Amino acid sequence: MDSILTVKGLTKVYPKFTLGELEFDVPKGFATALIGANGAGKTTLIDTLCGVVHKTSGEVTYFGEEKDVDREEVRERIGYCASQNFFPMAWKSKDIAVSMELAYKGFDRALFNKLCEEMEVDSEHSPKQVKMFKQSDGNRMRLALAAVFARKTELLMLDEPGSSLDPLMRDRLCDRLRDYLDEGGGEKSVLFSTHNIADMENAADYAIFMDKGRIMERGFVEDLKEKYVIVRGEPSDYEKAKPLMMSHNVNRTTFEGLALVENARTFGELSAVCERPNLQQLSVGLLKYAEENR
Repeated sequence: MDSILTVKGLTKVYPKFTLGELEFDVPKGFATALIGANGAGKTTLIDTLCGVVHKTSGEVTYFGEEKDVDREEVRERIGYCASQNFFPMAWKSKDIAVSMELAYKGFDRALFNKLCEEMEVDSEHSPKQVKMFKQSDGNRMRLALAAVFARKTELLMLDEPGSSLDPLMRDRLCDRLRDYLDEGGGEKSVLFSTHNIADMENAADYAIFMDKGRIMERGFVEDLKEKYVIVRGEPSDYEKAKPLMMSHNVNRTTFEGLALVENARTFGELSAVCERPNLQQLSVGLLKYAEENR
């Protein structure tokens, strides 16, 4: 597997939170979802990888050779988008266009305006541009996404890009991420974080699951779906099935849980049904398991 990012021994230490020590690769040519509950360390990780905050220790290799994210040549190749307040709140669309054009050689101002119109937010050509602080969280995120997609980049790192978008716009975002990868012909990659994968599942090829600053699972989504099963059965069999499940719940009519596929035969002997999980079910099951086993 070719990697767009290789992380070795990465840590970021705060007084009340520690990220890492982390070791992982982000595959080249795919969209990687960074999944975890609030407080898992997703934003800290993305900000550290992008150089927004300085790491405490460890090493990150970008594009197979670069180790200094602060180099202009590296920053030109990376498109970063924060989860909120990406631009000063007093700015309008024109201010964004001017600043991005000054900051990045690969920024296409005409494309930015086109994307703003497609995303139904103010472009430079809007008759009355509204300042950021007067706009909704969703519109601020749309402007930030228009700015980052208007650049020539090889790697997008997006922090919770879908959290403030409505369902239709999240669906369009997934399509745009797929188009970005397709246009790159295997040379472009995406890393995005989310705490709710339901509306972003179609955008994810690879998944990294985080809990309290640590990585608890990772892999290509299709491989992970083959590794685990969703189990459903009669409440009377719950106590027998419980030891084999990683996370579970039970009510008066059924029990359900996440388990390793290697236990499927045993569940079958209990007349329980095993199903292939979707990414949402897998995420909930793994995060519940992490929470219960801290």
